[in-house]
Amino acid sequence: MKPVYLDHHATTPLDEEVLEAMMPYLTTEFGNASSSTHDYGRRARAAVEKGREEVAALIGAERSDEIILTSGATESDNLAIKGLALQRTDHSGHIITIAIEHKAILDTAHFLEKQGFSLSFVPIDRYGLVDLDALRSLIRPDTFLITIQAANSEIGTIQPIDEIGAIAREHNILFHTDAVQALGKMEINVVRDHIDMLSISGHKIYGPKGVGALYVRKGVRLQPIFHGGGHEMGMRSGTLNVAGVVGLGKAAFIAARDLESESARLTGLRERLRAGIESRIDLVQLNGHPTRRLANNLNFSFSFVEGESLMLGCRGFALSSGSACTSASLQSSYVLRALQIPDALAHSSIRFGLGKSNTAEQIDTLLDLLVKNVKRLREMSPLYDMAREGIDIESFSWGAHDHHNH
Repeated sequence: MKPVYLDHHATTPLDEEVLEAMMPYLTTEFGNASSSTHDYGRRARAAVEKGREEVAALIGAERSDEIILTSGATESDNLAIKGLALQRTDHSGHIITIAIEHKAILDTAHFLEKQGFSLSFVPIDRYGLVDLDALRSLIRPDTFLITIQAANSEIGTIQPIDEIGAIAREHNILFHTDAVQALGKMEINVVRDHIDMLSISGHKIYGPKGVGALYVRKGVRLQPIFHGGGHEMGMRSGTLNVAGVVGLGKAAFIAARDLESESARLTGLRERLRAGIESRIDLVQLNGHPTRRLANNLNFSFSFVEGESLMLGCRGFALSSGSACTSASLQSSYVLRALQIPDALAHSSIRFGLGKSNTAEQIDTLLDLLVKNVKRLREMSPLYDMAREGIDIESFSWGAHDHHNH
C-alpha cells in the first residue's frame, strides 16, 4: 500500500494548482517586486498584489493593503504581539491569552513578560474551550491585547472568536488570532468577527513553506521587528518571496473556493474514523470538544497503550502522537496537560489529521490496524489486565470510562 499521510496539522502537500501558478516565478519571471522601473519588476509586483488580494478575500478583509506578507505564522505572531507591545513607549501593559496557544504565541508573550509586560491566561474547560466570563473578569484598564487562537492544532477545539472579538471591541482592546489551523476548514471573516490582527501560514493550506501573512486592520499601528528598506507599508523590510506569495495567494483562493465541499467531506471521514474507534475499541477517550472541532481533526487516547508504539504498529500511516521528544526526556503534550489529562493518557494519545488526499478506504484500513495493534499492545500490559478485572487504577480511570458521557 502507498504511504498514507494523516498529519495535515503539521504541514500539507503542495497543491498541483499552486505549484503550477508558482512555476513561472521560480523560472522566467524572476523580477524583484520592489523594483518597478522595468517590466520584470512590474510583473513581479502585479503577481504579489494579486496574491495579497486573494489572501484578503479568504478572510473577508476590506482592503488588500491590510495584508502584510511574512515568512510564515511564527513571524506573523511575533510581529502582531511584539509590534503592538513595542508601540507602547512605557513598555508596560497587560496581555491576555490561553495556555494551549501555539509556542509562537506563548514564547513571545513570555518574552514580553520578562520586559515588564503583564500576562494573564484565561481558564479553559476540559475540552480546551475558553471561559468567556473569566475572560471578561481578567480585563484591566491597562489590557491592550487579547490573543486567542481560532482553533487548536492538537485537539481541534474551535474557539468562539466572534464572541471574543466582540468582548475585545467592547472594551477597546485589540484582538489577535492565530488562524493557521482554522483557515480552509471554517469560515472566518475579520470584519464580522471583530478581528484586528490575524496570522496565516501558507504550508497549512496546501501552499508553500516559508511564506505567510499578517492581517492588520487599517488604523492599527505596529512597531516593525525587521528594519531595512521599508517594504510592506513599512511594516516588514526584506525582499519578497514572489513565488511564495503567488503560491500563498493561489492556496488562499482554492481554500475559499473549496471550503464548503471539502469541510463536509472531511467531516464525513472524521466521523467515520471516530465511530469506528469508539465502537471497535474499548477504553478510549476523545480529546478536545466533541462537536466544536475542526473538520479534519481527531485526537484519541488509547488507555494502556503507548502512543509512539501504536503509531509504529500502524505502518504506512503518517500520524502524530501526544508526546514530544526532547533530548532530555519524553514529555507529554503541554496542550493535553493544560486540559488536566493525566500523563499516562496523554502519552497514549494519537492525533489524526485528515486532508484532501484521504479516502474512506484509507480510514477503514487504518481502523483495522488500530484495532489489531491496540489489542496486541494491551496484551503486553499488566495494568490492562488489572483494569479488566475491575481493579481501579487511578491514573487511567479518568479516561477509561469517560468518553461514553460525551
